[in-house]
Amino acid sequence: MTTTSLPFGIDFGGTGIKGAPIDLATGEFAEERVRIPTPERSTPDAIAEIFVDLLSQFPDYDGKVGVTVPGVVRHGVVHSAANIDKSWIGADADAIFTAATGRDVHVVNDADAAGLAEVRYGAAEGRRGLVVMTTLGTGIGSALLYDGVLVPNSELGHLELDGHDAETRASNIARKREDLSWKHWAKRLQRYYQHLEMLFSPDLFLVGGGVSKEAAEFLPLLDLDTEIIPAKLLNTAGAVGAALYAEELATD
Repeated sequence: MTTTSLPFGIDFGGTGIKGAPIDLATGEFAEERVRIPTPERSTPDAIAEIFVDLLSQFPDYDGKVGVTVPGVVRHGVVHSAANIDKSWIGADADAIFTAATGRDVHVVNDADAAGLAEVRYGAAEGRRGLVVMTTLGTGIGSALLYDGVLVPNSELGHLELDGHDAETRASNIARKREDLSWKHWAKRLQRYYQHLEMLFSPDLFLVGGGVSKEAAEFLPLLDLDTEIIPAKLLNTAGAVGAALYAEELATD
């Protein structure tokens, strides 16, 4: 059997683990992705077992593996776990997953992975200068990219804004929880993005997360000096960006 060295991208989320081999020439899945439900007890060792199962379903692919993690990642070690099992904190995920799978595995923050994918293949392709990507979901994830180069672990959802953790007021889950109208939510986003403008003077804001599919409902309500546009890749961005990171950007 002939194998190919295309990298494999795994998007590890709170409800599902999705993976597929990625063609980095196009930024597209080389095969239809597989989704496995995330177990309730989602420790690194439990997730490693799922990765072994997931990769076994693609025996023709033996390249590097990139994995998104919803937390701060430095040199393969996870340092925060806001929405995943606390046992991830301090875990050398690169080493755990590499040992379990027998593959060269590298983990990356989930928002950083999405940002990498959007700058290489998506809505920010070819854009220069500072791109600030925010993912509006359960929290607010963020990615900073300058001329396509990632500055990792920005965590801009945790900026203090008007006495609150910004994501507790401006995330999509806050909109749903408080049953906010688009107009009311947009006022909170206006305050948030103006604060980011003051801090970073970016060239472009890129808005991701599932709610970006409804960008026409709220982005036109914002009045910013910086151009702000919706992300393009949506649910594929995490896996694509993770594979890109593992293949081209990860360091041991």
